[in-house]
Amino acid sequence: MVVNIHEAKTHLSRLLLRVIRGEEIVIAKAGTPVARLLPIAGKRKAPELGTAAGKVWIAPDFDAPLPKALLKAFYK
Repeated sequence: MVVNIHEAKTHLSRLLLRVIRGEEIVIAKAGTPVARLLPIAGKRKAPELGTAAGKVWIAPDFDAPLPKALLKAFYK
């Protein structure tokens, strides 16, 4: 639904009820869309820490220097 700025100011409460029901409202100025009213997405659940415990393996030498031939390839 597209509404002009004057209509949006006059009927903001009604428009917000429509947004709450899931509708998207576009606000236009002189027929040109300038803003959208959208429902806010549900709150995102915080990530659970430690869910990969025991699933990840890191080699003891993961931070060892690269072989000279491979390192040289980065500087060509």
